[in-house]
Amino acid sequence: MARLASYLDSIRARDPAPHSRLEILTYPGVWALGCHRIAHRLYRSRMFLAARIVNHFARFMTAIDIHPGAKIGRNFFIDHGFVVIGETAEIGDDVTIYQCVTLGGTSPDNGVAGKRHPTISDGAIIGSGAQVLGPITVGRRARVGANAVVTRDVPEGAVMVGIPARPTMVEGGRAPERTFMAYGTPCSEMFDPATQKMEILRCELEVLKKRLDDLQAEQDGDQRARDRA
Repeated sequence: MARLASYLDSIRARDPAPHSRLEILTYPGVWALGCHRIAHRLYRSRMFLAARIVNHFARFMTAIDIHPGAKIGRNFFIDHGFVVIGETAEIGDDVTIYQCVTLGGTSPDNGVAGKRHPTISDGAIIGSGAQVLGPITVGRRARVGANAVVTRDVPEGAVMVGIPARPTMVEGGRAPERTFMAYGTPCSEMFDPATQKMEILRCELEVLKKRLDDLQAEQDGDQRARDRA
C-alpha cells in the first residue's frame, strides 16, 4: 500500500487535475500499467498466451497497448491514453508519456527478433503524438515535444521538437535539471510552434557562420605562412 500511495503521489505531482488518490485510480494509464505488471510476469514465465490475453483485456479497457515483453520501471505515468509500446521497449523510472505516443520498432531484415524498440531513460517526458522509433535511447530527463518523430539517440537533458526531431535552444538545448515540462514541449513565446522553425534556422545559421569564420582564419593562417616563406 505504501508503494501504491507513493506511485499515486508521483502522478499527482505531474498532473494537477485529480483531487484525490482515489480519483487517480480511475485513470486508464494506471489500469493499463497494473495489467501490464501481471502480463509481464506471465511473459517472463513463458506463459505467452496468458500474457497476451491480459494484454488484450487491458487494451480493450483502456485503449493502451503495452506489449507484455516491455520492461517498465517505477512511477511510470501515461496521461490519457491511446499509447502503443512495443515488445523490446525499456522504460526507466519517473517517465511520463502523453496521449497518442508510439514507442515503435524496426522490422529486422533477417527475420530474427532482437532489440527493435526504444529505451526511455529515467525522468524523460514524451509529448502527445510523438513517435519514437527504433532501438534508440532517449537520455535521462530528455523532453520530446508534441508530434515529434525521433529516429536517433536523444542526449541527456535535450529538448527535441520537429520532424525529424531536433534539439531546441532551451538552456543551450538542454532541459533544466528539476523542471517538469508538460507535454515535453516548451510553451513560452520563444518556442511557440509558429516560430520553432525560425529558431532552428537561426541556430543553423549561427553554426554556418562559425564554420565560415574558422575557414577564414585557417585561410589567413595559410596566407601568412606563404608570405613568410
